[in-house]
Amino acid sequence: MQAEAATIAPSSAAELIRNAAALIFDVDGTLAETEELHRRAFNLAFAGHGLDWHWDRAAYKDLLRVTGGKERIRAFHTRQWIASPLSDADIAELHRIKTAHFAELVETGCCPLRPGVADLLTAAKARGQRLAIATTTSHGNIDALLSRALGARWAADFDAIVAGDDVRHKKPAPDVYLDILARLKLAPSDCVAIEDSANGLIAASRASIPVLITRSMYFRDDDFSAARVVLDDLSELDAKQKN
Repeated sequence: MQAEAATIAPSSAAELIRNAAALIFDVDGTLAETEELHRRAFNLAFAGHGLDWHWDRAAYKDLLRVTGGKERIRAFHTRQWIASPLSDADIAELHRIKTAHFAELVETGCCPLRPGVADLLTAAKARGQRLAIATTTSHGNIDALLSRALGARWAADFDAIVAGDDVRHKKPAPDVYLDILARLKLAPSDCVAIEDSANGLIAASRASIPVLITRSMYFRDDDFSAARVVLDDLSELDAKQKN
């Protein structure tokens, strides 16, 4: 369960954010509550591929401990000992189809940014802070979500974007964050990572980056005792404190 001792006042959280040279955002669960759409997209891909797999919320919550969509498919497949073998190519194709379904679901407008995200992005740009993305999801998923939420030129607002397939090891390994630091040419203490899961917290912490947690649907009961800040969502950062 969540260790409440990690939580600090929203005013102090706002100060932490305001003093950072760069804000580094996770995507799924942090920028938007995307995980339900991912779950639905996986199930659509399985059905279309003739697999009798169905991930309900409980199963998906357990599988989210495995970072990366292709890795998640592989982990589930290995548990189905009577299943026919799936090659790496089969898994890659399943994941490609799933990503296409996810983009179609996002395009319906059913997955807005979480409360406070747009305000924080606007305030950070006004302050001249640098923005980055460090995620285990794919570039296709990032673009599908943020093109809808922020417009087709959304990527121009971010100084660095590192996705799961850009690095050798996904979260909780620190690779995505170490890559971001190298691209930004900043020290860890100059940045704040904004995450929603224990895996994300561990990854950023291993890169020595302070972490602000915004609790999400699937990970809200994770242990966040190592985080600098734990909030329900970014709207808790009072607008007066962000300017």
